[in-house]
Amino acid sequence: MGKQKSPRKVADNEALSVGTQIRGSARKLNLVAGLIRGRKAEDALNILSFSSKAMAVDVRKVLASAIANAENNHNLDVDSLVVAEASVGKSISMKRWTPRARGRSSRIVKPFSRVRIVVREQQEAE
Repeated sequence: MGKQKSPRKVADNEALSVGTQIRGSARKLNLVAGLIRGRKAEDALNILSFSSKAMAVDVRKVLASAIANAENNHNLDVDSLVVAEASVGKSISMKRWTPRARGRSSRIVKPFSRVRIVVREQQEAE
């Protein structure tokens, strides 16, 4: 007797990809995610490719993974995909120490973030 199959976390016309250990703060990552929310997938890839923000590289990888999941796993049409959701959250934070003056030390926090991108197949309005 095996475990029950878990239901899909998104609809039938959607595909999902999650980047769990992205090095950087959630505030900076959310600025990049805001650039692609609601855009066509092809436009979003172009925006991320030419963005000057460093976090755009990691978001582009997650978006490319979501598009590949839509094409290969769910048989969705790549040309009609839209970024339905791009949400950002905090993950772990590494704590490090650095020496300061007079024998003291101070803490350095190195945050990690997670990004969840859902792409949806947009039906043509006729």
